Amino acid sequence: MEPLDVTIRPEATADHRAIADVVERAFGSAAEARLVAAIRASDEFLSELALVATVGGQVVGHVMINRCRLIDRDIEHAIVMLSPLAVDPEFHRRGVGGSLVRAVTAAADQRGEPFVVLEGDPRYYSRFGFEPAAGHGITMPLPDWAPREAAQVLRLSGDGPALRGTVVYPASFDVLDEH
Repeated sequence: MEPLDVTIRPEATADHRAIADVVERAFGSAAEARLVAAIRASDEFLSELALVATVGGQVVGHVMINRCRLIDRDIEHAIVMLSPLAVDPEFHRRGVGGSLVRAVTAAADQRGEPFVVLEGDPRYYSRFGFEPAAGHGITMPLPDWAPREAAQVLRLSGDGPALRGTVVYPASFDVLDEH
């Protein structure tokens, strides 16, 4: 396959419909596109950490990192979570997702975030340095079908304390429970 000329840039308002289309195709449902819109409309949204991948000016991928909470007994910490990552199925296995993950985690690192958490396939995300969160004292509520290793963390260079606790998803994720 010929290498793609992929451009990674911040999402723009004009991209929202194309992003929703890519997310729907990537996940095979509209639920995750509703999640992206809900995150974007929430206080957890970090506009500088919402990126698109384009090829020839066409949006072919999207990723965002948003705020969430980590609860350690009665102490609450603000942390960030990568969710969701979506690549148009026509562009799978062409490096688009990897480019997005590397770019958005580098941007989170530049912000001074100590780490990024996510729920995802460990076989995929481990190539970017993500590790099982449990090994760092971090737990995440996971669906019954997800392996424990799906809760993952990427330590960044931000000089933060060794935080531990349970990740609390933002309220915007409640749209995934709606039918």
